[in-house]
Amino acid sequence: MEKEKGTKELKVAALKNGTVIDHIPSEKLFKVISILGLEHLPNQVTFGYNLESKRLGKKAIIKVADKYFTQAEVNKIAITAPSAKINIIKDYEVSKKMELQLPDEIIGTAKCRNPKCITNNEPMLSKFRTIDKSKALLKCFYCERIAQAEELEIL
Repeated sequence: MEKEKGTKELKVAALKNGTVIDHIPSEKLFKVISILGLEHLPNQVTFGYNLESKRLGKKAIIKVADKYFTQAEVNKIAITAPSAKINIIKDYEVSKKMELQLPDEIIGTAKCRNPKCITNNEPMLSKFRTIDKSKALLKCFYCERIAQAEELEIL
């Protein structure tokens, strides 16, 4: 097949089954890879970095073969890269599309930044309430410290 003059072609391996995480801000790519532990996964993982994006300027994308993320993992992605989108692929077709957003509550996923918070001094799960999804502001349920999602350490 001959390409018409002026057209562009992008060759990326098709994914038979798995998950595509798209619209990740480029500067967040390696953090997303790390928090999901993708470097330890035996599955095929493909990523693109600094790809052109009308919405973000530069974006990143991750494709993970034969892997579907849990809600806790999706929450980690939402905290780190709230603009990301997830596509579930089954038999080479997109079976589900998800726009990420911070959940109303995040339990046991991130560490409170307050060193005096009870969750940092007792064996208990952290708990945050989302107080502003557009600004990614979270409030610790216990000490009431407010933090931006990107400032939190993901567990």
